[in-house]
Amino acid sequence: MSTRSPRADAQRNIDALLTAARTMFARDGVDAHVKAIAEEARVGVATLYRHFPKRSDLVLAVLSHEVSECIATATALSNTYPPRTAMTKWVDRYTEFVATKRGLAAALHSGDPTFEGLGTRLLRQLEPALAGLLDAARETGEIRSDVSADDLLRAVARLCVPGPGRKGEAFSRRMVGLLLDGLSHQHEEA
Repeated sequence: MSTRSPRADAQRNIDALLTAARTMFARDGVDAHVKAIAEEARVGVATLYRHFPKRSDLVLAVLSHEVSECIATATALSNTYPPRTAMTKWVDRYTEFVATKRGLAAALHSGDPTFEGLGTRLLRQLEPALAGLLDAARETGEIRSDVSADDLLRAVARLCVPGPGRKGEAFSRRMVGLLLDGLSHQHEEA
């Protein structure tokens, strides 16, 4: 199997497709029409299928790309902001990632082998990035010590699941804000 990088024009198409899919998934969910994604990327449907033969390949590529962005964001934020602010801004970025993936939970539980165990794998990839930010905030005494990165990742993901009475991303962000307020050191039980 070849490990060469795609030609420049092919890479531009891949990048355009990932950007378009990310936009469409946020607006229409992960079941967005393939033709609409191709049109948004300004490529033909055949080009989309050449790079992503199955819908699950495209969903997985978008998720992988966004997880990589979230991980990279942790370092940038920790170099720019005080620990608590960096952690809060990272959780906000993670909330955006999770809250804008309508239909992702259904896809993850669809029985498609591509998605088997994906949720757990994504959390394992994200956990070290958040753990570093949490540790730094703990060292300053700004947050409680009894919350792990895994706890926080899972709590945010659950708060972002759409359901009856939930009003979209704004509602999720408000609930995550309440969760983050609860991390304050003064709320820690003895």
